Amino acid sequence: QVQLVESGGGSVQAGGSLRLSCAASRYTYRMAWFRQAPGEEREGVATILTGSGNTAYVDSVKDRFTISRDNAKNTVFLQMNSLKPEDTAMYYCAARVGDWGRSWSRASDYTYWGQGTQVTVSS
Repeated sequence: QVQLVESGGGSVQAGGSLRLSCAASRYTYRMAWFRQAPGEEREGVATILTGSGNTAYVDSVKDRFTISRDNAKNTVFLQMNSLKPEDTAMYYCAARVGDWGRSWSRASDYTYWGQGTQVTVSS
């Protein structure tokens, strides 16, 4: 079992920044951030391979969001800059112990989830 604990959400005005953190109870192969707005499906935002540091992003956040990790603390971060109202959602940290050829961005392919942290961006 892996426990994931997120922190860092909040309310900001458009153009502002927030930094989310996700602390895992042990090492996992891949970690990702997802978000879900009311009435919408859960969307993959960014991912990182904890070993190599390779990253990927959904197009809508490229050049604005940065995912990084601190392997010594089993912690992943999501730095969110130039926030827009459409970034408003509950943000979830997710982890899995392998890829086995699966895409990184499908929520159903992740085993472990955090409780979520709310991000609200006002115009």
